[in-house]
Amino acid sequence: MKKYIYLLTTLVSLSFSSAMAANKPIAETQEQVAPLLNGQTIPSVIAQTIDGKDVDLKETLTGKKSILFFYRGGWCPFCNTQMGQLKQIEPQLKAMGFQLIGISTDAPADLQKSIKDMSLEYDLLSDYNSNVSQAFGLAFFTSQKVTDRYLAAMKLGNPLQKNAAGEPRLVLPVPAIYVVDENALVQFSYVNPNFRVRLHEDLLLLAAKLVK
Repeated sequence: MKKYIYLLTTLVSLSFSSAMAANKPIAETQEQVAPLLNGQTIPSVIAQTIDGKDVDLKETLTGKKSILFFYRGGWCPFCNTQMGQLKQIEPQLKAMGFQLIGISTDAPADLQKSIKDMSLEYDLLSDYNSNVSQAFGLAFFTSQKVTDRYLAAMKLGNPLQKNAAGEPRLVLPVPAIYVVDENALVQFSYVNPNFRVRLHEDLLLLAAKLVK
């Protein structure tokens, strides 16, 4: 437990030291993202439900403690592993009064497939145009090589956006987890540009327990 507390403290410190961008532009690389910080309020931004209905994310989170996690899509094996791990601890999170919500660039129909295939009980929201991840400072332009490979191999239909050089690129979110209180205030966050590394579920449970 002491090890987890130390790691949790370190992660919080790293979150506070992240760079801050005024207008949250899409980062040129995943290492240049400027994520929403601890102590900041969730922005008012529109996402879509699995039925294609527009919802204001801030309104969805206000009034209830929430665990919000950003992942790339159901086509990502690392994301699916994380979603399965979160599924295992969802009963504990619910017992502490938290709702669990995942956000990705998947279209609503793809989210429905993920819920069915993985037998998920928590909510998934679509950020097909990357507006939500951009508002959180998590969106970045993939390289030309990655853009070409993902469009071909994954057959992604997400709209491409132009980077600083005017080149059309695929935009993805850096995987992240936010622990949010009833006032839509970020109490803990974990953001890692390395999409292969995700927050351990024991650390997430510890962070959730610390939110009063």
